[in-house]
Amino acid sequence: MTHVPSPVSARRGALYVSVAAAAWGTGGAAGSLLFQSGGLGPAGVSLWRYALGAVFLLALTRLTGGVLPRLDIRMVVVGAGMAVYQTAYFAAIERSGVAVATVVTMGATPVVTELGGRLLLGERSGRTGLLALAAALAGLFLLTGESLLAGGGRLGGVAFALVSAAGYAAVTLYSRRHREDPGGMAVGGFVVGAVCLAPFALAGGAVPEPTVTTVALLAYLGAVPTALAYALFFRALTALRAATVSVISLGEAVGAAVLGVLLFGERLSVAGWAGCALLAAAVVVPALRPEQR
Repeated sequence: MTHVPSPVSARRGALYVSVAAAAWGTGGAAGSLLFQSGGLGPAGVSLWRYALGAVFLLALTRLTGGVLPRLDIRMVVVGAGMAVYQTAYFAAIERSGVAVATVVTMGATPVVTELGGRLLLGERSGRTGLLALAAALAGLFLLTGESLLAGGGRLGGVAFALVSAAGYAAVTLYSRRHREDPGGMAVGGFVVGAVCLAPFALAGGAVPEPTVTTVALLAYLGAVPTALAYALFFRALTALRAATVSVISLGEAVGAAVLGVLLFGERLSVAGWAGCALLAAAVVVPALRPEQR
């Protein structure tokens, strides 16, 4: 049974994706801490993230008297795409750090989404949207340029980040086209994503260290940057263009970069901090003046 959601205004949709971006900004840090304390690799962290996200959303649906979704081909496509881009994202974090992995992923995503929206959905951003995108990309370049030029082991992380960006853009565009049941899309995507990742996670070790810290991190990762953030993300796509959602989502990069500095000792140059400021300013514009569908 398909649940048709009540209409969402463009302003509310912008608020939803802004909250989702803030929550996503903490997901990379939680994943990195799990690498260190939980004994899990990228596939294992992604498996637990999706499995717990599905559990939380299903429990919430039950508690609120909602209709449980039925799995369909749309959810299979979204779930497979989520499995690809999430695992590639954590693989990038493992090789290049939270800040670089996140900003490369999020920097390439809106460009691909903008082009895909024009070619596949017939959506065209206005002048304000394009200016915000250009400013955001300039901010990302300032934020990541020094780290990317350092080369070495970071190049593998950048490659995984680009794979993640392509998968993320594909899921955004597909979900924008098929936006009839955002709640079902989130739950179904989590379930399918977890199933896709299970063989790889089990091969590399999917059982985390049974410590209070690990359990708390997994619970947080499943509840906030997964269940909450993706539920809001899919809901926002019912009201906003795919490219607009992608640009506002870039707020995640600012949060991830700051957390990388505060929690993991990663360093940002003066240009990097200037990039953070420019990026934050660029994200505010479409969030306050969102372009409607």
